[in-house]
Amino acid sequence: MGHTATEQAGSGGLTATEHRLANGLRVVLSEDHLTPVAAVCLWYDVGSRHEVEGRTGLAHLFEHLMFQGSAQVTGNGHFELVQGAGGSLNGTTSFERTNYFETMPAHELELALWLEADRMGSLLTALDDESMENQRDVVKNERRQRYDNVPYGTAFEKLTAMAYPEGHPYHHTPIGSMADLDAASLEDARAFFRTYYAPSNAVLSVVGDIDPEQTLAWVEKYFGSIPSHDGKQPPRDGTLPDVIGGQLREVVEEDVPARALMAAYRLPHDGTREADAADLALTVLGGGESSRLYNRLVRRDRSAVAAGFGLLRLAGAPSLGWLDVKTSGGVEVPSIERAVDEELARFAAEGPTPEEMERAQAQLEREWLDRLATVSGRADELCRFAVLFGDPQLALSAVQRVLDITPEEVQAVAKARLRPDNRAVLVYEPTEQNDAADTEEGQADQ
Repeated sequence: MGHTATEQAGSGGLTATEHRLANGLRVVLSEDHLTPVAAVCLWYDVGSRHEVEGRTGLAHLFEHLMFQGSAQVTGNGHFELVQGAGGSLNGTTSFERTNYFETMPAHELELALWLEADRMGSLLTALDDESMENQRDVVKNERRQRYDNVPYGTAFEKLTAMAYPEGHPYHHTPIGSMADLDAASLEDARAFFRTYYAPSNAVLSVVGDIDPEQTLAWVEKYFGSIPSHDGKQPPRDGTLPDVIGGQLREVVEEDVPARALMAAYRLPHDGTREADAADLALTVLGGGESSRLYNRLVRRDRSAVAAGFGLLRLAGAPSLGWLDVKTSGGVEVPSIERAVDEELARFAAEGPTPEEMERAQAQLEREWLDRLATVSGRADELCRFAVLFGDPQLALSAVQRVLDITPEEVQAVAKARLRPDNRAVLVYEPTEQNDAADTEEGQADQ
C-alpha cells in the first residue's frame, strides 16, 4: 500500500491519507476523535450515465439489490445488523455514481467494513429471481410515489431530457423508465454487477474516531481477497456546447396546486472555477430569502409564493442551473418570466454588489463546513473528489476555492450562461378540474 497525507489550505486542520490495495481498491482515511463514531462510505464509479438505451434504471435497481443479502448475510440482514449495533445506513444513485454508507459507534467499525466487503465480494451468490422481482417492484413503486403521482414530480425528468439531447448519457434520469425496469433480466443484473462492482472501480472512505493502522488491517482482511475484474467501458462522452443555442420549451397541464415556471440553464462542469462562480451567481440570485429573485417576486411583486435558483453540479457533462418559481393567486407565468429575465439581465450587466458577494460566499462556506464537520459528510466528499476528480484531498480545500472567486468571475459566468437562449423551460398550468376546485373553495370561504 502507498499513501499520502496532506493538510490542505482552508481545510481547518482536517487531513486525509490515501492507500490502495493490490486489487485496485482505493482507501481514504480521515481521523476525527471529537466523538466516538465512524463513518464508512463506499462509492462505485457507476451511475445512470453508464447505462445504455433499453436498460435504463439498472444502476438504481442495483442500489436496492445490494440490500437483499449476500453470501454471509441473508435477506434484510444488512439493515438489521447495522441498526442493531446502533448505526444508520443507506445508499443512493445519481447520474455519476452509486454510493453506500454507514455511520457506526466507533467500536462497531469492523462490522460495517465486513458487511460492505461481503456484498462486494459475494452478492451474486445471493442474487436470484425472487430478490430481483421483489426489488423491481420496490423501484417501480418508488417511481410512482416520487415521480409519477406527485405534483411537479416529473419536472426533473422532463427538464433533463430537454437540456441533454436524445442519445446523450445524461438524457435519462437514474430512476429509469417503467418499460426498461420490466425488461431487465436477472442476467442483465449479474452482468452489471460483474462489470461495475469491482474493487478497482470503487473508493472506500472511513472517517471518524478510528485507529488508521487497525482500520487498514481490517480493510485488507475483508476486501483484499476480492478479485479485481475488468470489462468496464468508459462512460459515453457528455461534452456539449457551452450554450444550448435556443430556448427549449414545454407546457404541462396537470393537476398541480399552482402555476409554475421551471428552467434548466446549461452551466460549467463541476470541478472548475467557473462552476464555483456559477454557484455563487445562483446563490445571489435565488439562494434563500435574501436573494434577488425572492425579494423581487415574493416580497416586492407578490407574484410568487416561492422562488429558488440552485446548481446541480455534474462532472461528466455541463452542470444545470435549476430555477423553480411557484406563482401566487391568478398570476400568469409570462409576467413571472419577464421579471426573471429582467433580474438576470441586470445581474449580468452589473454583477454582484460587495454585500451580495460576501453573503453568498459566507452561505456556501457554511454549507461546505457543515458537510465537512460531520464524519458522514466528510466521508462522502472524500469519495466524491476521489471518484470524479481523482484526488480526495480536493475536498479539504473546496471552501478556499469558493472564497477565492472574484465578483468579476461571477458576473462573467452570469453574462455568458444565464440567457434565454441557454435554457430549457417547463411551464406548469393547472388542469381545468383543479381550477374549478379552487373556484368552488374560494366561493365557500366567502
